[in-house]
Amino acid sequence: MNYSDYRHYQLEKYAGSHSRHTCPACGGKRCFTLYVDEAGTPLADNVGRCDHESSCGYHYTPKDYYANHPTEARWKDGKFNVVAARRTKIPTVAKAIDTIPDDIVLRTVRTDIQSDFVKFLCTLFPTSTVERLVKDYQIGVTKARDVLFYEIDIDGRVRTGKVMKYDPNTGHRVKDADGNGRFDWVHSMMKRNGQLPTAWTLTQCLFGEHLLKRVPSKDVRIVESEKTAIICAGFMPEFVWIATGGKSQLNGRMDVLRGRKVTLFPDVDGYPLWKEKAAERRDLCLTVSDYLERRATDEDRRNKIDIADLLIRWHQAGEPDSRPATSVSSVSLAPQNPGMGHSAIQYRNPVVNEVAKYFSPEEMPKVEALIEDLYLVPVSVSRKIPDANLRRQNSK
Repeated sequence: MNYSDYRHYQLEKYAGSHSRHTCPACGGKRCFTLYVDEAGTPLADNVGRCDHESSCGYHYTPKDYYANHPTEARWKDGKFNVVAARRTKIPTVAKAIDTIPDDIVLRTVRTDIQSDFVKFLCTLFPTSTVERLVKDYQIGVTKARDVLFYEIDIDGRVRTGKVMKYDPNTGHRVKDADGNGRFDWVHSMMKRNGQLPTAWTLTQCLFGEHLLKRVPSKDVRIVESEKTAIICAGFMPEFVWIATGGKSQLNGRMDVLRGRKVTLFPDVDGYPLWKEKAAERRDLCLTVSDYLERRATDEDRRNKIDIADLLIRWHQAGEPDSRPATSVSSVSLAPQNPGMGHSAIQYRNPVVNEVAKYFSPEEMPKVEALIEDLYLVPVSVSRKIPDANLRRQNSK
């Protein structure tokens, strides 16, 4: 068998369930993606990546494979050189991007019908903020009240949409019998219904990528999940919040971020991987926040929290129906009762002193750290009274 250089192998593109295989590590079915060459031939049946990044994490690369098979490759001059004759690289031709018709988005992005996910957003934000988030991110809804997270690229083309089910009270993903979050793809559903040709192929982009052109002056914040990006955008609208859609998706999709100042906020279990991936992209201005890495508790790590979970925790620590929310540079955090703050401690920033009046002595160090680690500049403190809809929801 002739082996090519490991760099000629790429993860097989999704082309239906037959293109996903059984993971050699966790045994999960249709969750393993093989590395294939230009002709679609796999390198080996155990060389690939499991989709269950958090629970399994198996990822055996062609580079690792060649390192474990020295008779097929040798290390020389700082790179792998295969013993067999190299394959002639096949010239590639730029392929047209297949897209979803815009009218699908227009029919499903609605304000009169709320998905269960949007209902949860209404427990966190006033109606005006929720409407802004739905409009900005083009959040859709299905007849079953599932949420549609559309991937719209920087040129406004709809690449696909992710269909997901959430609990409207907790905001958590609804799990199936195997404990996995249930989801589907818009393009897959349309293919099954005959609305797209079988030759239609998926080319993904970052979630929220279309916002980059709309607000070119804002700094960018990258998180893993679509839910996290939307919630953070509700709390911190001064940034452009974008999601990769997966822990391992810091790949070529990041090219659209050239020239932008970007901070990555990995989930609590993703810091090492994102730190490594960011180091490989010297052409981008990337900073990886270690806030969760340094401050997460053992329970936080077991629950695999992200930055949105932390913001929700702080928000729900108060009673929004009776206590005013404190806004720190557009970040709304729920205060404790006035009078419980750091009256005896003085901070260099007078705004932080004002913020301290609304937090207990136990919580104020966390608030100060959050302001610092999220790169916020406190400029004012204002009290916001929740609207009538939010007060009614919290009284139920």
